[in-house]
Amino acid sequence: MHIIDRQKIYTPHDIGKIESNLLKRILACATPDAVEACITYSRFLNLTGITNENYPMFVQVLEVGNHWAIDALIGERDPFLFLSSIQPNFEILASFFSLLTEKHPGGLYAKSLSVILGVMQTTYNVPEDGYKIYAPSISDINALGKHLDEEIGQEDSLNRVILDILEKVSQLQGALGIESLSGPARVKEELAIHADEIRSYFFDETKRLNQVIPQVLLVRMDFRKLETHPRNILSFEDSKLYESENAGLDPYAEDGEEYGDEEYSDEEYEEEEYEEEEGEYEEEEEYEEEEEEGASDDEELEPDPA
Repeated sequence: MHIIDRQKIYTPHDIGKIESNLLKRILACATPDAVEACITYSRFLNLTGITNENYPMFVQVLEVGNHWAIDALIGERDPFLFLSSIQPNFEILASFFSLLTEKHPGGLYAKSLSVILGVMQTTYNVPEDGYKIYAPSISDINALGKHLDEEIGQEDSLNRVILDILEKVSQLQGALGIESLSGPARVKEELAIHADEIRSYFFDETKRLNQVIPQVLLVRMDFRKLETHPRNILSFEDSKLYESENAGLDPYAEDGEEYGDEEYSDEEYEEEEYEEEEGEYEEEEEYEEEEEEGASDDEELEPDPA
């Protein structure tokens, strides 16, 4: 038997911890209810707008990976430009490279991948500046390169952006000048060579990516099979409430029922109103006639003057 401590006082810190735990359960998207709550939360963030103060919450939803929540978060915006108003920093890039590493090819929703690639393309547009913000490792470059789809080729927009980022990273190779190839300089050189090698193997029809990227990283998956689905969601136009607003139905009545116990057409309703008004007029006329008759009777009952 659990005894409730009625004297416990919840401080703002305790309440914040409870709220944080509830939000974590929502963002886990482990149940249909949590997915639906996450979709609503994502829509709220979309309407709020992204700023330098709240962007970590947007990154958290992107890490969730549920494509219904991602759609609600991004809305009608271009995914490549979704975080364009935020200056790339180490934390954002570290989160995105970690997400690329965690997900197998095909295991990441296309819009989520587009947001990630948009940030990386901006960061490494000037390779040296991007390298100062976040210096990727060989593993990070493999995590990026494994999301290339060899079956589609370079005509795919996502493939083109990945190849462009790899090309920018490969330019670090020629930026070393006369520095000795030891320590950090050697790490940068190897990174640039590996990025260029992935590009070369992708373009060479006689070679495959598994010759330059470990095969275990190239196992493809379908993100739709890995996510929890919400319950059936109807658009407002298909909902019962929409029908009731446009057809005069009671939204809380059973299917097919309308206001009242009987169904009426517009013509029947107008006829009934007319009959009621006509009946009212007849009753008024009868009442007036009764009053007149009563008045005449009163006159007859008055005594004759003396």
